[in-house]
Amino acid sequence: MIEEVKACVTVLRKGGTILYPTDTIWGIGCDATNDVAVKKIFEIKKRPTSKAMVILVSQISQLEMYAEIPEMAWDLVEFAENPLTIVYPGAKRISPALISEDGSIAIRVVKDEFCKMLINTIRKPLVSTSANISGELAPAFFDEITEDIKTQVDYVVPLRQSEHRKATPSRIMKLGMNGAIEIIR
Repeated sequence: MIEEVKACVTVLRKGGTILYPTDTIWGIGCDATNDVAVKKIFEIKKRPTSKAMVILVSQISQLEMYAEIPEMAWDLVEFAENPLTIVYPGAKRISPALISEDGSIAIRVVKDEFCKMLINTIRKPLVSTSANISGELAPAFFDEITEDIKTQVDYVVPLRQSEHRKATPSRIMKLGMNGAIEIIR
C-alpha cells in the first residue's frame, strides 16, 4: 500500500487526478487546494460547476482548517459508525471551485486506511467524487467504472479492484451554526 500512496502523491503534487478506492465507493480525486486539478475533475465528470464536490480529511482535528464547525458536529463525526459527509458553513483554504454558492463545503473524515495514509502523506484534503459521468449511476465497484473515466484520470490505484462488495455512498447532512440540521441523503 505504501508504493501506491507514493505513486498517488507524485501525481497529486503535479496537479493530477486519481481514481481511487475510498471508505464508500470508488472516487475521482485530486488535491482539494489545487484549482486546476479541481477543474479537471469537473471536466472529466462533465459536471456543472454549480454542483459542489466532497472533500476528505483524515482526522477530526483537520475539520476546522477547512470550514466553520458547529458544536453539534464534533459528536456526530466522532461517533458515526458509517461514513458520514457533513456540509459545513464557512468553507476556507480550498479551491474556490469546491465551495457552494452559500459558502459551504462538504467534508468527510475517512476511516479507510489507504485514504488516511494518502491524506496524511500529501498533507492536503482530497476531492472525492463518484467515478462516473455526472447524472449517471455511481459505480458500486471498480468493474462498473467506464473506460472513459479510467482513461481520463492521471493514475488508477491498483488496490481493491477485484472487490465486489456492494459499496454505497455516504450519508450526507447539512449543519448550520444555529443548530439547524438538514438530511440530504
